[in-house]
Amino acid sequence: MRLLSWNIHKGIGGRDRRYSLARIIACIEAENPDIICLQEVDRIVRRSQFDDQPRLLAGSFRFHSVFQPNVPVGNGAYGNLVLSRWPVASRHRITLRQDARKPRGAQLLLIDSPEGILHLVHTHLGLAESERRWQMDRLLGHMLFRSADPLPTLIVGDLNDWRNTLSEGSLAANGFSQVTSPVSRFRSFPSWLAVGSLDKAFVRGGILVRQARVVRTSLSRVASDHLPVVVDFHLDEAR
Repeated sequence: MRLLSWNIHKGIGGRDRRYSLARIIACIEAENPDIICLQEVDRIVRRSQFDDQPRLLAGSFRFHSVFQPNVPVGNGAYGNLVLSRWPVASRHRITLRQDARKPRGAQLLLIDSPEGILHLVHTHLGLAESERRWQMDRLLGHMLFRSADPLPTLIVGDLNDWRNTLSEGSLAANGFSQVTSPVSRFRSFPSWLAVGSLDKAFVRGGILVRQARVVRTSLSRVASDHLPVVVDFHLDEAR
């Protein structure tokens, strides 16, 4: 099974500042993922030509679609989007907003894959280190997250973790191991000259990771300000 995670920057190129959802779609299609986790997805916002990006992306791939609008922009919003080749058996979303900071959130989905149920957690964390620690603690302690404890769990997204500190603390205490390590192999930001490993994945409980990599192509370097991360994995009990 293949998962792709990507901060698509609303479909606006990191260097040329040109809006093109077609470039995003072409990059994703080239990787042929089964599950697509996208951050900074616009819905009805001027900067992206008032496109309903969740609808357009879901229609392009003909996948099951779950959108979480987090940040209001005019009459629209942007947020997190999961597209899945397989049915979504359960979906929840929780807020990770701390005080008056920018709204953040997480999606908690049960994906009914051919190898069994996958607990997928998709998020985009804040810019301050203390905020990210609070957000991760809130996520891991939330009743909706804890209710899926027995299931294989994959946490993925743009975690904005420049110093790679989240792998310790509550994640380690809850049994998660980092897939996107060592960070020297997973630099994903900025896309044209990547120096920061901001886009990460963590797994726990019955997930066998075959390969993880950053997608470094001529198109991915211009389509967004982040590079996509791809994880190939199986559920252990299916092997």
